[in-house]
Amino acid sequence: MIVPRTTRDAILAKLRSKVEQRLPIMIASAGSGLVAKLLEQSGVDCVNTFSGARLRANGMGTMSMMWPILDSNQQTLDYTREDIMPAINGDAFICACLNANDPLKDMRMVLQQCKDMGVMSASNIGPSLSYVDKGSTIRAVLEKCGVTMQNEIDMLVLAREMDMVTVGLAFDMEDSLAMAEQAKPDIFCFHAGTTKGGRVGYDSGESIEETARRTEEVYQAVRAIHPDVILVGHGAAMERPEDAQYMLDHTSGHGFWTGSSTERLPIERAITDAASAFTSLRFGD
Repeated sequence: MIVPRTTRDAILAKLRSKVEQRLPIMIASAGSGLVAKLLEQSGVDCVNTFSGARLRANGMGTMSMMWPILDSNQQTLDYTREDIMPAINGDAFICACLNANDPLKDMRMVLQQCKDMGVMSASNIGPSLSYVDKGSTIRAVLEKCGVTMQNEIDMLVLAREMDMVTVGLAFDMEDSLAMAEQAKPDIFCFHAGTTKGGRVGYDSGESIEETARRTEEVYQAVRAIHPDVILVGHGAAMERPEDAQYMLDHTSGHGFWTGSSTERLPIERAITDAASAFTSLRFGD
């Protein structure tokens, strides 16, 4: 088959058009070709791939990608090339979420591999140092070893130089401001925390009102630095469509990024319900 190709200019033109029309932009994660195909058919603008999504597709939690059990960049490259790209028809663009702190790879070569397979967008969330709490011993040790947020910012700068659409993510105000000032990503996502719900989702107890409040604070600060940025929110209490609607109504962003909400959670519910209906069957008298 021939995998469709796109360009940075074409992607941004489509996104800017939606912003002007006040149509929400939707980014969604996919850990398998089937999920990617269904997401695209449902009208999402961007399907993102990363090792956490792939691991979720195998029944593990997103944070499994933080353990030294695999080469996260290689896994992302492999399943994006073999499973995701052949499954789409080009209506949605693909964003590869990469580990910019990979000590064994030149990120220029990783980004070039993405472009060679038709992926014209990159993000810094696969995994990110941001998942590790600031002030913790493990964070200090990682930073001492050269695992830094600066590497993630530098990768996005490089991706932009390579004519890719950049999607920057940060988990707090400090990193969000650094991302906006230095990387100036085309799209910025404030990651409010791991999505709650389902078998492996962590619930911090935060309300959707609090998630929206924190997100809007970051939006305002980032927009002051980078006025043209496209803003989307993700995570924490944003579990269901009504939660995403609340975010649209109570923040000044342009859309949202779903992960577990449109892959792990609906798969858990649908398969459990369908299989339970079958296993409840009994022979007639």
